[in-house]
Amino acid sequence: MKRSADVIIDPPAAIPGGEVAILLPQSVEARSQEIWCGDRRPHTVAANSKRLLALVPGNTGSGVVELNLKGPSGKAQRGTITVGRKLVDGLHPVANPAFDPADGSLFVTRSGSRGEHVPVSIYRITSEGVVSEFSGDVTNPTAIAFDRKGEMFTTSRFDGSVYRITALKEVIEFATELGIATGLAFRSDGVMFVGDRTGTIFRVDEMGQAKPWAQIEPSVSAYHLAFGPNDVLYVTGPTVSSFDGITRFDSQGESSVFYRGLGRPQGLAFDREGNLYVAASLRGRRGIVRITPDGLDARLVVAGMNVVGLAFGPAGDMVVATNDSVYSVPLEIRGILLE
Repeated sequence: MKRSADVIIDPPAAIPGGEVAILLPQSVEARSQEIWCGDRRPHTVAANSKRLLALVPGNTGSGVVELNLKGPSGKAQRGTITVGRKLVDGLHPVANPAFDPADGSLFVTRSGSRGEHVPVSIYRITSEGVVSEFSGDVTNPTAIAFDRKGEMFTTSRFDGSVYRITALKEVIEFATELGIATGLAFRSDGVMFVGDRTGTIFRVDEMGQAKPWAQIEPSVSAYHLAFGPNDVLYVTGPTVSSFDGITRFDSQGESSVFYRGLGRPQGLAFDREGNLYVAASLRGRRGIVRITPDGLDARLVVAGMNVVGLAFGPAGDMVVATNDSVYSVPLEIRGILLE
């Protein structure tokens, strides 16, 4: 939570459409307040005597935005919230976007429904914010990741393959027969791991040969993979439960529960302090959840609806992907993979 001049806003950051709680001083009747976010009126979802729930409106500007509440007495209560800037819409990400370590450009998918072939399925966004069509040669691209050499790989949940995509936009089949291939991550030694959402984590060698490495409960949508400190693999995969968890695997493929209590957990990423960020619902509120390295404390840090993934940019911004748009939130957080 972020303490402002007069009110507490929880969480302290959001993308447009995200739900935030506004907590007022004890002397102020919350239900009587008129809310303004910049020059726009947020929609109030609920209110009691001490708290308001409101949706951050679009077109409020980005970065630190002033939030004002005005009551019958005319006295204003003030606060600020960090609002994300929309980079692009009209897409269909289903996992984390990924930054190219060579030039800081961002890659994001228009994945489509399974079996749907769209003309352009991968887009590139430069560090200056220019959006361009990159490739349409992969059907249902899901996860994107770069290896230690800076080469780009993507999974296809359509044909169960991993493809390598060169800087010249050549698409080369790298590994096959991976089931419904979704999550993709590289260990620090360069070894690739791929999640088949029907229940298998594959280890893939440098020649593209895959072997089952670990088993996990099947997911109704996708697995999302990320390596944390000490090369421990963390995996999310939404099930029909509303109380899902994050599973971690040691170097031998032995599993344990890192955290349980999330709704529909999806994309995940680490910062340099070892905190884990995951697109999920926490106690009924949706957005990006931060979990401490010991797995004991979780809190919503960015509010947003339909969030599927995230990535940390080279400038410290958090990129948040929903099921149709991508936003940049200036939070000054450095990702573990950018070291």
